Amino acid sequence: MSRIRAAVLGSPIEHSLSPVLHRAAYQELGLVDRSYDRFEIDEAALPGFLAGLGSEWAGLSLTMPLKRAVMPLLDEVSETAASVEAVNTVVFTEDGRRIGDNTDIPGILAALRERGVERVPTAAVLGAGATASSALAALSRICSGEVTAYVRSAERAAEMRRWGERLGVSVRTADWSQAAGALEAPLVIATTPAGATDALAAAVPERPGTLFDVLYDPWPTALAAAWSGRGGQLVGGLDLLVHQAVLQVEQMTGRSPAPLAAMRAAGERALAAR
Repeated sequence: MSRIRAAVLGSPIEHSLSPVLHRAAYQELGLVDRSYDRFEIDEAALPGFLAGLGSEWAGLSLTMPLKRAVMPLLDEVSETAASVEAVNTVVFTEDGRRIGDNTDIPGILAALRERGVERVPTAAVLGAGATASSALAALSRICSGEVTAYVRSAERAAEMRRWGERLGVSVRTADWSQAAGALEAPLVIATTPAGATDALAAAVPERPGTLFDVLYDPWPTALAAAWSGRGGQLVGGLDLLVHQAVLQVEQMTGRSPAPLAAMRAAGERALAAR
C-alpha cells in the first residue's frame, strides 16, 4: 500500500507535539494510509528538502525558523499568511503546486471562541516576535479598541506599530518594565519564551480577565498559575496548538471536521508523560 505523507519541519523540532496530534487525527478518521513525521530542517536545508519531495506528499507543518523562509519557495500564499508574512502550513495540490497558509491566526480565534471570548474592547500583548504579529492579526478581528504591546526595545516597539498599521489595529507600545500594567486588560496574550513572564505572577489583579499564554511546555507557567488562582480565565498553548492543527489536518486530508477532542486528548497525554 502506498502511503500519503506529511510532516512537521523546523529547528529545533524534537519537542514538537504535531506528530502526536496529526497521528491521533488519522487514527480517529480511519486514515490508515497516512503517515506524519518530523524533520530537523533549518533555513539553509529547506530548499533542498522541498525539491526532493515526491508526489506522495500531502502537506507540511512549519515551525521556527521556517515560517518566513518558505514563502519565496511557494507557488501561492493565502491572504491570511501574507498579512503577517508567515506560513505555518504547506499543502501540495495534485498538480504539484505548493500552497502556503497560516492556521495560527484562525487557531487563536478558535481557541478564544471556545472560551466564549468573541469581542473585547481593549487588549494587551506581551512580546513582539512572530507569534505577536499573529496575535495582532487575530485581535484585528475581535478587538474594537486599542492594543498595547509591551516590548523590550525601541526597535521592537516600532516593529509592532508597523504591524498594527498594516493589520488595521490601533497599537500603543510600552516598555517591558511596565508590563504589569498589561494584566489589567480584559484580554492578555502572552507570546514570550518560557520564564519571561514569571516575575509578573505577583502582579495579577484581584479580578483578572482572560489570559492567553501561548506556551504549553512547561504548563502552567507561573503567570498562568497565578491567574487561575485569582479566578481568571485561561487559554493555553495546547489550545492554540490543537486548533491550528485541526485546520491543518482538514487541509491536508480533505476531511472535515477534524477530531478536535481526540487530538486534544492525545496532546494532553503526551504532555503528562514528559
